[in-house]
Amino acid sequence: MTNTAEQQTPVPTSARVMYRAALARDAADQAEVFYHAVMQGAATHYTLSERKAWAQALPREGSAWGVRQALYTTLVAACDGRCVGFLELDLAAGRVETLYVWPSLTGRGIGTTLLVHAERLLLEQGKGQIEIEASAMLYERLLRRGWKNHGEEWVERSGERLLRYKLTKRLNAVET
Repeated sequence: MTNTAEQQTPVPTSARVMYRAALARDAADQAEVFYHAVMQGAATHYTLSERKAWAQALPREGSAWGVRQALYTTLVAACDGRCVGFLELDLAAGRVETLYVWPSLTGRGIGTTLLVHAERLLLEQGKGQIEIEASAMLYERLLRRGWKNHGEEWVERSGERLLRYKLTKRLNAVET
């Protein structure tokens, strides 16, 4: 994925998505996934000025996302070696910091699978719940999956107020 908004890397419907811990080489792709998920994927839930402010909140540079990999446990959904979705997890706090999927791939279970892996990691750490501040775009999907709403909140980004929701989910170990 490149830094041009015009060029998108579609994933064939038959392509296999692999889930793994982030690698340094994923950082540039993470920047692009974030940017496009906000600017295109959130278009039906946020205005253009809100999305621009949101997209400016985190750099569109791989080096910045590489630093974030050191701060958070980062899980990646990869197809043909390229990051197409990712989740940043604060293990100590039991909180999902970010969850983004390439816009053309939303609704295929990539974000859900990343969340399942995050829940497993938290259970292994002895945590009993997971939390997230979810966008309006993600909110309904999480509620359908058993997350509980603890109210809306507004966050300011570059002079724009963005709506998000504080959600939690109890974690239960399941025997497999």
